[in-house]
Amino acid sequence: MKRLLTMGMIAALAMPAPLLLAADAPPAPGGKAKPAAPDTAEFDRQMAQAQENMKRMQEQMDRLRQTQDPQARQKLLQEHWATMQNNMQLMQGMWGPGMMGCCAGGPMMGMGGHMMGGPMWGDYRRMTPEQLRQRQYMMERYMPMQQMMMDHMMQHQQWMWPQPK
Repeated sequence: MKRLLTMGMIAALAMPAPLLLAADAPPAPGGKAKPAAPDTAEFDRQMAQAQENMKRMQEQMDRLRQTQDPQARQKLLQEHWATMQNNMQLMQGMWGPGMMGCCAGGPMMGMGGHMMGGPMWGDYRRMTPEQLRQRQYMMERYMPMQQMMMDHMMQHQQWMWPQPK
């Protein structure tokens, strides 16, 4: 069961964040609406929290490698799992309404959204150059964090099911 849950979490994090976003804001009456500007200050605040969680996860993993006690190892694995889940929720919240110049919170992929050419991709043509720069900034900061989360999931799984000798 945990293995299935772990794989599901890996799949969710592996999906590029823009695919998880819902459709752009509906056009205003009589014309096209511009997407809301991304809130980079809020994004930076949440990113700082996520980085702190990553440090905590790394410390937990370092202690895990050093311990020989199976009970202490199990406790550390549980702490690492809780920190990892907390960080995943935080990272998902980074893509909330207004965070990426789009209205996340509508249908998710597989629940009415379309992957290509549909509302899931957003209409970059309607974004101002500043909104595009902000979105790029946020993506460049988010993607390495997403990779680190996947690395931690793989390390956690390795400790959960050690290879036979």
